[in-house]
Amino acid sequence: MTNDASIDNSGLRTHRTTLTRKPERGAHDFETIARILDEGILCHIGFVAEAQPYVVPTAYGRDGRVLYVHGSAASRALRALSGGVPMCLTVTLLDGLVLARSVFHHSMNYRSVMVLGMAQEAHGDEKLRALQTITEHLAPGRWADARPPAAQELKATTVLRLPIDEASAKVRAGGPIDDEEDLSLPIWAGVLPLALVPRAPVPDARLDAGVALPAYVRGYRRP
Repeated sequence: MTNDASIDNSGLRTHRTTLTRKPERGAHDFETIARILDEGILCHIGFVAEAQPYVVPTAYGRDGRVLYVHGSAASRALRALSGGVPMCLTVTLLDGLVLARSVFHHSMNYRSVMVLGMAQEAHGDEKLRALQTITEHLAPGRWADARPPAAQELKATTVLRLPIDEASAKVRAGGPIDDEEDLSLPIWAGVLPLALVPRAPVPDARLDAGVALPAYVRGYRRP
């Protein structure tokens, strides 16, 4: 991942990424957007192909102001996206359930990012760096520990790059916002925090008994 200190925030906010409902929850500074992207693991990519909308979940990685996604070269979705189809990439972190006294005011605490643009296929050295970026985003330290992709595997893989040029973040935090007349109701209200927590690693059944559990797996945590 590259240093973000020199990245210009201008241009991220456009009429398409400006929040019209609850604009106080929106953010367009790159630091907020990058922080959410770096903590997330799964993104969803939305696009239209042959008049049919699709939303595809996939892993991703960020290198400075560029997002990378990858998949099979035979993937219909990646073929469509590499052809210059407008796309929307979203990442959401769920931080808690907000339980209000009324059903109407129930909500969720979350941090989300939406990136708009058109992807281009990555080739050559950039393609290999992109795969490293995605791998290290999922499990820092894994790239140096695992076998690198063979030539045939690279050929069978498509990597797309999406510049983070038009984007926004939306964040909801805090407790329930109940109506004043409901505050005296004898109903529990508050926040049930949620977090992505790793559980005990499960070794492959065919793993050699002498292979130690890597530190990056044993102490795994998101940024």
